[in-house]
Amino acid sequence: MAETSGGEHLARMLQSEGVERVFGIIDGTYFGFYSALHRLGIEIVTPRHETSAAHMAGAYARLTGRLGVCMASNGPGVANLLPGLVVEQAEGNRVLAITSARRPAIMYPDRGGAYQCFDQAGVIGRIAKWNAAVPTFERIAELMRKALRACWDGRPGVVHLDVPETLMNGKFKAPIQWKREQYRGSAPLPPPVEHVERAAQWLLDASAPMIHAGSGVVHAQAFAELERVATLLHAPVTTSWAARGVLPETSPLSIPMPHVKLNHKVRNESDAVLILGSRVGETDWWGKPPYWRDPAQQRTVQVDIDAAMLGLNKPADLAVQADAKLFLAALAERLEGAPIATLDERRRRVEGYGRTRAQDRAGWDKALADTAEPMNPAHIGAICDEMFPPESVLVADGGNAAVWAMFYHRARVPNRILSTFRFGMLGAGMAQALGAAVALPQAPVCCIIGDGAFGFHPQEVETAVRNRLQVIWIVLCDRQWGMVKMNQQFMLRPFKTMLFKKLDEHETIKADLGEIRFDLLAQSMGAFGERASSPAQLRAAVQRALENGGAGVIHVDVDPVKHMWAPGLIHFKKMHEEPAGS
Repeated sequence: MAETSGGEHLARMLQSEGVERVFGIIDGTYFGFYSALHRLGIEIVTPRHETSAAHMAGAYARLTGRLGVCMASNGPGVANLLPGLVVEQAEGNRVLAITSARRPAIMYPDRGGAYQCFDQAGVIGRIAKWNAAVPTFERIAELMRKALRACWDGRPGVVHLDVPETLMNGKFKAPIQWKREQYRGSAPLPPPVEHVERAAQWLLDASAPMIHAGSGVVHAQAFAELERVATLLHAPVTTSWAARGVLPETSPLSIPMPHVKLNHKVRNESDAVLILGSRVGETDWWGKPPYWRDPAQQRTVQVDIDAAMLGLNKPADLAVQADAKLFLAALAERLEGAPIATLDERRRRVEGYGRTRAQDRAGWDKALADTAEPMNPAHIGAICDEMFPPESVLVADGGNAAVWAMFYHRARVPNRILSTFRFGMLGAGMAQALGAAVALPQAPVCCIIGDGAFGFHPQEVETAVRNRLQVIWIVLCDRQWGMVKMNQQFMLRPFKTMLFKKLDEHETIKADLGEIRFDLLAQSMGAFGERASSPAQLRAAVQRALENGGAGVIHVDVDPVKHMWAPGLIHFKKMHEEPAGS
């Protein structure tokens, strides 16, 4: 057996898994690991903060269907990584975190007084889907195999392996490396034939079938199969927030998420629903009346790779543990050419939904006639929708900026919208945009973000410049915590808020911010930077940023009052309440 470091052993196992990139900040505590990655031709993409490494890995995994790997050094590095891991686990992205730890002689348990030492495995173990601390070199390969199995088993999420610095960097006699097929399966889980048959019959017999798609469709990369089944059934498709765009919103069968009341209508009129890769959680209104039809009147087929999700929040009349792509492919084969007695009724219903969509859009687009300065935020999503290529990734960071982006952007290509839909993490979009640009470098990435959120990780603009990533951040600048301020106004002086749309200065609590010139900040890091306060200026700035070909930041002055009154906020508030029909 040849001598090798523990870090090199890990790197070679990642290489055999087909890993091409690892996200993280270099540190001497795992030199044996990252130096081996470098030698083996695995690219190390280094952000300016470990939290960003986790978000980059998560975005990369979600967009490519591959494993996203991030790393962090013991103590403060791991502490910085934690917020990112919390978010990526909540979002269900396939992320493997490899961290260094202090030597076994002084931690697990902490001897007391050890430098840069805390219970890393214990803390992350409360977050991750699987987690282990390596005690000896002899167990590195075994525990790494378990980690890699966990990465691909069931619902995606965060997997963590903690390796002491003495094992990362020390030289040991290495055992023979196993091949990937020797320690984990790679074939997706097929559905039982009888389940496909029963689901097909129920959906064919229904008068108003529908499909509800969640992130499982994204992770299975089942976009073509979903579109085929929806077309064969002539069934409308709603999605979870995180699965928005799995069916192009140009399709007449698509019921985009911003059409909230229409979503409720579709779900109440449906007598049979096919749920794919979704827990039907809070942002899906728990699958309960009055937002969904009474389950006794709505046959439900639920398909999920994770058996624990089946019937979790909404009763499933047929629970199918299977890969969404394989299930849809088998279902499509069964549906091909099958007669549908209620086809005319389905067509009339879908045409009615289309008219409602058009009416909603016409109402929202009235805001685009407002050309006052500072800008109405409605223009930002609309202009980005118009000027970025359809295959560009849109990152909607959070807060009111994300709401405006969602209402005025239309998904035309599957899996091109990123956000933290389940966690609402401000600032995560800074690094999600970087991960998107690494994953899909053929098109520019657009990130719509508020000035408060941009301030969490502004230094990552330099990461884009250094790595030649074409990310353009559109920063909505209203110099306030807009969503929080709106809530305060209704809590403090509701009648005045309704009458004047705002309160006077100093009538709210610490909700205002000072100005940062984000365009100049970008220029100081070598990126394109420009300021805009009108739709015409923004359109010109986006054009110049795209022509520049690299990283860019556009500081957009938006009307602070109009920005607070984002569309659909009443639905967001109601979503947080337990449905009355529970």
